[in-house]
Amino acid sequence: MSTVVVARKGATVAIASDALVTYGETRLPPGYEANDKMFTVDSSMVGAVGSIAHMAVLRRALAELPPEERQLHSRDGLFDTFLRLHPKLKDRYFLNTKEHDSDPYESSQFAILIANAHGIFGVESYREVFEYQRFWASGSGRRFALGAMHAVYEKAKTAREIAEAGVLAGCEFDTSSAGPVRIHTYKLKRHH
Repeated sequence: MSTVVVARKGATVAIASDALVTYGETRLPPGYEANDKMFTVDSSMVGAVGSIAHMAVLRRALAELPPEERQLHSRDGLFDTFLRLHPKLKDRYFLNTKEHDSDPYESSQFAILIANAHGIFGVESYREVFEYQRFWASGSGRRFALGAMHAVYEKAKTAREIAEAGVLAGCEFDTSSAGPVRIHTYKLKRHH
């Protein structure tokens, strides 16, 4: 799958990912496939994990929303954005929303992390939105990344260092993650 992380330290935030694409047991390391696990939407960087199909669909679907309906800078804005996006994912892109018979809501089938000048956020498959204060990780390398980021958080000077440590740990121990590490950073507009 992947290792995608977000981190926040001082007045900066960072989002980072590994660069490996996999199809079952087949690996497509950098140089074989041009896919990136992160993409820009307005002034935000979005990192996604899950099916490779999610990247093209999410990029296109978010770009098709009018700018006033594409709010990625707050919990409420993200919730509203992905609530508006969900029917489009079903109708235009043929999203299969069913995971389990006991699902409380239709699933969007993806997990994303977002970094921008307003903070670090996550959106999960039932459109649950999180605003992280320190760091978080997603993908199959998550547990390794979280441990590494926890271990370096207090000593690290920047969000970039924390994010890099997380993805490097995912690359080291997760069979579905490999370098190089791709990192983007933002200066926060406000502290809270």
